[in-house]
Amino acid sequence: MKQPIIGIAGNQLIHATEVFNGNFVTYTPQGFVDGVLEAGGLPFILPISHPDTAKEYIKNIDKLLLAGGQDVSPRLYNEEPHPKLQETNYSRDIFEAALIKEAIKQKKPILSVCRGTQLLNVVLGGSLYQDLSQYEQWSVKHEQQPTAPQFSTHRINVAPNSRISQLVPDNSYVNSYHHQAIKDVSPKLIATAWSTDGLVEAVEADDGSAILGVQWHPELTHHVDEKEQRIFDYFVNEMSVVG
Repeated sequence: MKQPIIGIAGNQLIHATEVFNGNFVTYTPQGFVDGVLEAGGLPFILPISHPDTAKEYIKNIDKLLLAGGQDVSPRLYNEEPHPKLQETNYSRDIFEAALIKEAIKQKKPILSVCRGTQLLNVVLGGSLYQDLSQYEQWSVKHEQQPTAPQFSTHRINVAPNSRISQLVPDNSYVNSYHHQAIKDVSPKLIATAWSTDGLVEAVEADDGSAILGVQWHPELTHHVDEKEQRIFDYFVNEMSVVG
């Protein structure tokens, strides 16, 4: 049986450091590679490229995984940068936006994590809080540092009969590393999990598009928390487009 090829959209280290002798580096966190491998998939890192290459990249993979990283540029949802906006990479944004559109067009399943979920929401017509200080009901610590990632810190409420409810029980604890969050949910997505202060923690499409996005980081805990590895197992082996 052919191993599913999982395209993981890569990031760039664009600040010259002594460790890499000033070279730029394309990378993805090892947890994504390990989670996909453990699920039986074949991870394939997609370097940031011109958006015109997205069609061919998507053609050569079975499924698309969008990782975390920098803030999403507010240029994508027509806002000026908030004073608390952190690092952005517009080249990454527009390349991954092209990947998302092509994956949907070519009917390839999408799993997104943290920034990837925020970008997915924006590309499909939603918006973001550029910083949680813009969210009036903010009462939960969503950047858990200095707590190590394997120690989940806040609970989520999960919608029954959703994709994510098959994998993550209601009232589960998850890790948390974000200062941006989904504001207006895309009309093409539905929210299916929330933090106890009401922020969106998971989204999905129920129209056969095979899209699942989470705000937390299963790649950081899949080796110690079986519910997080279930997300990778489901994506690699079961998640498929209807119709």
